[in-house]
Formats: sequence, C-alpha cells, structure tokens
Amino acid sequence: MRGLGRVAVVRYAVDSAGQGDAVKAGGHETGIDLERFRLRRFVEELRQAGELEVRSGSVELAAIAQQLEGNAKAVLFECAGKEGAQLAGNVMGGRARLAQAFGVAPDKLLAEVLRRLRASAQVVEVPREVAPAQQVVLTGDQADLTALPVHLQHGMDGGPYVSAAIDFAVDRSSGWTNVGVRRLMLRGRREAGVDLNSPSDLRALYEAAVKQGQKLPVAFVVGSHPVDYVAAVMRLPVDELGLVASLRDAPLPVVKCVSCDIRVPADAEWVLEGYLDERGHVEAEGPYGEFLGYYGAVKQNPVFHLTALTRRRDALFQTATIGGKSLARTDTAQLNALRTEVMVWRALETAVREVKAVYVTPSSGGMYTLRIAMRQRVPGEARNAIAAAFGCLANVKHVFVVDPDIDVFSDEQMDWALATRFQADRDLVVQSGFRTLPLDPSLRGARTGAKAGFDLTLPFAGAGAIESTIPEPPRFEGARFASVEAALEDGPKTFEALMAAAASRDGREVVLALEKLRAAGRLVREKDGRYALKHA
Repeated sequence: MRGLGRVAVVRYAVDSAGQGDAVKAGGHETGIDLERFRLRRFVEELRQAGELEVRSGSVELAAIAQQLEGNAKAVLFECAGKEGAQLAGNVMGGRARLAQAFGVAPDKLLAEVLRRLRASAQVVEVPREVAPAQQVVLTGDQADLTALPVHLQHGMDGGPYVSAAIDFAVDRSSGWTNVGVRRLMLRGRREAGVDLNSPSDLRALYEAAVKQGQKLPVAFVVGSHPVDYVAAVMRLPVDELGLVASLRDAPLPVVKCVSCDIRVPADAEWVLEGYLDERGHVEAEGPYGEFLGYYGAVKQNPVFHLTALTRRRDALFQTATIGGKSLARTDTAQLNALRTEVMVWRALETAVREVKAVYVTPSSGGMYTLRIAMRQRVPGEARNAIAAAFGCLANVKHVFVVDPDIDVFSDEQMDWALATRFQADRDLVVQSGFRTLPLDPSLRGARTGAKAGFDLTLPFAGAGAIESTIPEPPRFEGARFASVEAALEDGPKTFEALMAAAASRDGREVVLALEKLRAAGRLVREKDGRYALKHA
C-alpha cells in the first residue's frame, strides 16, 4: 500500500506560548487538531445521534458489566467507582457507531475503510508540553493500576480487566511501531497479566526479546477514537503508526512516552507505560469471557510492569464489551467483523473480478460466518471466492456466496437464498485440516478444523428464466397504444405491458379484450407467458 511502509515522523513546531504551529511536511502545511480524534468528543457525537445512554448517578464498579450486557447503545457512566471516574463502554458495539466514526452510512463503511487504507500516511511528533495525553504524569508510587475504574466483566474472570487497551511496541529490527489490541488482568498496583497465547506480532516481538534475555517496552493506550481501534485490529506488514494515520485520513499526532522511547497518539485519554519482563510465559492469566461467547481457560502468560501513567486532565476511561450471549452488540465482534471484511475483500480482489459486497455477521464473533455477494462471469467463480476466503484468514469458517440481487446484510434474504438456491449434494463445499483458533469449543481439542462453503448462486443455464426471476410489483411502464389489439400487433406483451399500453388502472377491460381475441381464434401464448396474435 502506498505510503504505509516506513513512515517518516516530522516535528511539530511550538511557539513561545506553547501553542502548536503548522507542520511543514513535504512542502505542504498541515494543521494538527488535538481534539478531533479524542474519545470524549466522539462520545458526545454519539449523544447527539441518539446512540448513547448516560448514567448520571453513582455506579459501583460491580454494576458496570450488567448495565453493558446486551445493551444496544454506548453507555457513559459519569460517576463510576469510589473515585467517581468517568467511564465509557460499548462505544463500538454497533455497526452504525463504527460507520459514524468514519463519517459514512453503515452500508458504505467497508468501502470507506478500503479507500482510507490506500491513502498516504503522515505522522507528526509533538512535544510533551502540548500533548493532551501527558497533561498529567504519574510515576513511581503514584502510578497505580488499581486507581483506574477497572471492573470485573464476567462472573468467572480471573480478576478485573483493562479490556480496551491498544498496545504500542517497537520492532527493534525494523524500527516500525506495532499496534494491536490487548487485555490486561490486574495483578496489583503495578503489575498485570497480558494474553499473548495466540499468534500475533506483539507475541513475536516479545519472544524475540526473551531469547535475548531482554524486557520488551510497551505502552497501552486506553480511551481512543474508534478509528484507532479499527487500525489496531488490522494485521498488515507496515509501520502501524502510519496505518492509524491513514485510517484517520488525517495527520496522526504522536508523543514520546515519558519512561520509554515508544511514540503513542498525543490525543489519547490515558497511557499506561511499562514493559513485559524477560521471564516469558510464566504467570497464570484468566479465565476470561472470550469473543466467541465462551470462557477461555487459565493460561501461562507474560507480566506487564507499569512504569508511568499519563492522561488528560479530564480523561475519559474506556471499557470494551467482550463475550456473553449478545455477541452482535459487543465492541470486539463489531471490530473483528470489519477487520475480517477488509482482509477478505483484499483476497477476493485477486481471486475473482466482480465482488459486490462482503459482510461478516457479528453474532458469529465477527469472524466465523462470512457472506459474499458477487456477479459470476463464468461458471465456478463462486467456488473460487469460497477457496480464497478459506485461505485468507484462519478464523473464516462458514462462507456463503450469493448473487448481487441478495442483500448480504439481510438475514431474511440470506435465509431465502439458502432455502431456494442451494442443494447440499451439489452446492456444499467442505474441506478439513485447516489451521484455526483453539478457542472454538466445537473443535473438542483438535488442532485443526473444517470449513464449509455454501454456493447460493443461481446456475448460468437458468439465468433469465422465469423460474429464477424474483417477483416484483408491476410498474406499468411502456408505450401507449390505441387498443389491446394494436399493442399486440406491435409484438408479444405481458399482461402488465398490455395494461400500460391501454393506460388501464384496473385491468379487467384488458381481460375482456383478450377474451374477444381468443374467441376469434386470434390469441396465442408464448412459452414465457406473453400474449401474442396468431398470424396466418
């Protein structure tokens, strides 16, 4: 992708009053708005859009999870915990809210993300004195994880979790910044467990450091604009600071951490700085309610050590919804779905020609059930699309391919296509032995899994046949004639066309005209059902 390989960081000039001037980058002046992409501003936008519930009274941390479970809206707690902290939850738990973050309608979201991924990236470093994320700096004994409004999310969780943390770490071999999304289980005032069991870039960076007997510096940002989370869940071989900038479609202001050399968004709400120690996967972490709606078991994982905590003066903390019975209304499912759609679309661009829509159901965790609408040019392209989807992501499990007339966002239309266009012995594709995620309980301990493709497209031989044509209300369009007979002299017509020809808004007079022609032995029917005149 253009502009996302190695990202140049330019400096941000500051005048004597501490206010930022424009940055000159490549001859172009770029203004930096340090409020545009902050979480609090987006939450206020959700309030205006009717997508936010506000809880103004005091709320104990123990009550937070119950009030977020299955909630169709984002929630702002104005006085959470004994400290009376402000806490936002479920901010990204709906496709409409993610689309609002990108400034588009929900059905245009994927196209907008794909467009931004092709944009050039600009990352601008600002000094600490103007970075809102470092308006308050706490180190030593003042840096305390247990002072944060972190709540128990699920009944069997191993402890309170920071669930909305975006991690930033530097790849020492390339100098690139890796960005991901990670959870932190509180272990004390300055320690937390970090899940690094699944394959990830951060795990690779950490294990490389452990082999050298070294700590891995890492910074966790808590409280970010949804666009930043979308960037963080992508897995692309680029400097991911540039990826954040590209998806923002604006310059990304960054600031150097106070206790390490990692650069993080300068407009963040909170930043937890520290390191993963060099001991490896040595401490118990979990259980935890995972994104598939079941618990993940206790795992051996690394330990994060807090060295500094920085924040805005009016910082808004954030919690993400994960797991439970209402997966479609969780932050993780919506983020996973959008990430999967992006990765699948990119794979389909080389596998088939005319992809019209891609949608992943958030109720499947945002990964497992995929729908593709496409126009086939030659027989077999639907199978090509299924094969491409199988191979591009380990988590894609069930793939449904439909023609462009089916709305992939509609459960009703997808069910109809499955019922009327699918024969299991002909249209089902089943393959086994794929790499998958061990969190899927249907694996029953197996290390590889199966995938199924459902070809719900109409056959080429049936294209245009009335048996495969979808009924629609009549429109009564077409040329006008002096009579039904004159219309038929022009050529065969459907009953709808004859009503239009006679300017009829009733239809019964057309029946009478056809009756007269039939009695005279002049009326015949075509194979497609159209009426026609019999000629000598």
